[in-house]
Amino acid sequence: MERCTLCPRECGANRVTGRGFCGESETVRIARAELHMWEEPPISGKNGAGTVFFCGCTLRCCYCQNHEISHGGKGFELTVEELSETFLRMQELGAHNVELVTPTHFTPQIIEALDMAGERLNVPVVWNSGGYDKPETLRMLGGRVKIFLPDLKYASADIAQKYSQAGDYPDAAFASLREMCRIAGKPVIENGVMKSGVIVRHMILPNHRRDSIELIRRLREEFSPDDLLVSLMCQYTPMYMAGEFREINRRLSRFEYETVAEELERSGFDGFFQERTSAKEEYVPEFFSEKYF
Repeated sequence: MERCTLCPRECGANRVTGRGFCGESETVRIARAELHMWEEPPISGKNGAGTVFFCGCTLRCCYCQNHEISHGGKGFELTVEELSETFLRMQELGAHNVELVTPTHFTPQIIEALDMAGERLNVPVVWNSGGYDKPETLRMLGGRVKIFLPDLKYASADIAQKYSQAGDYPDAAFASLREMCRIAGKPVIENGVMKSGVIVRHMILPNHRRDSIELIRRLREEFSPDDLLVSLMCQYTPMYMAGEFREINRRLSRFEYETVAEELERSGFDGFFQERTSAKEEYVPEFFSEKYF
């Protein structure tokens, strides 16, 4: 934490005395920890995922749906002990897993909390990140995280820089994805609930279907269809600062989604196709500024 290099930015910030590019110090902050029913079917299952939303982010996506907590500062502090108790609380509520959302910049604290829980925590841990991870950081999670649920946002470095201020995103994300597949292995689903493996999420942006198609083609070049599952998302809603970019200041069209979906079907990957009705602001969960549990 005195010279943070957890994510590909390697900002080198002293997070003991200050904050990193992610906007966070060494103290864990979250904004919500509840059962979540809106994930992919094998993640939510019948009871829901035990989702913990961490504050801050290593990316600067101009269209971020969780901008209140990623960039807006909303959230509350937890000690590592309280974080460990929160994981166990998710299990007690009946969650099929403990899902960590935007966790990268708190990796050491999360590892400590998981180790505190130890064998008392017997549901899988899900690493739900923006895909902007480092293989070296991910290796620390071996034996602790069973399921990876990363975004795979862009094929183009120029587009990644424009919308997320991360021109190295495509190469960093694919390098991380290879490590995730190595750690988790091929997808295992039992009785409709995921036990281990990788699900890659891709959200199509308006006017960028060609980039989505290129991304799927690269995915097929680097991975076999049985290595991972793909979740194709159409939930894009112009929020946060998306209005500053005219080309993405609208929702996705049916033509754009179906064109990319056809490419995914040709690729041979199994996975999930999101309903277009999910592109609504009301699907963004409520976040909290003070500890409420």
